[in-house]
Amino acid sequence: QVQLVESGGGLVQPGGSLRLSCAASGSIFSINAMGWYRQAPGKQRELVATITSGGSTIYTDSVKGRFTISRDNAKNTAYLQMNSLKPEDTAVYYCNAYIPPTITWGQGTQVTVSS
Repeated sequence: QVQLVESGGGLVQPGGSLRLSCAASGSIFSINAMGWYRQAPGKQRELVATITSGGSTIYTDSVKGRFTISRDNAKNTAYLQMNSLKPEDTAVYYCNAYIPPTITWGQGTQVTVSS
């Protein structure tokens, strides 16, 4: 059994920054990819960014140049540094981890960008 716990969400003004963390614990043998997704009210969950165990990253176009995903393999933790936040970034942010053959999701953390 693997558990993911997100932290770091909150309320921030437009142009501000937040850093999300996703810590994995439990029966972890090898985490392949980790990722961040988000879901705004009334919208489908969408990919924000992913990172493989080797450090390869993918970003959705709307966050390129503003968000940075990283991970600490020794701590089984992934991070999402979010800069230049916009109101349209408001959503619940979820992390997931691909530990073959399963994908595990965290409970989500709310990010609200508002003045």
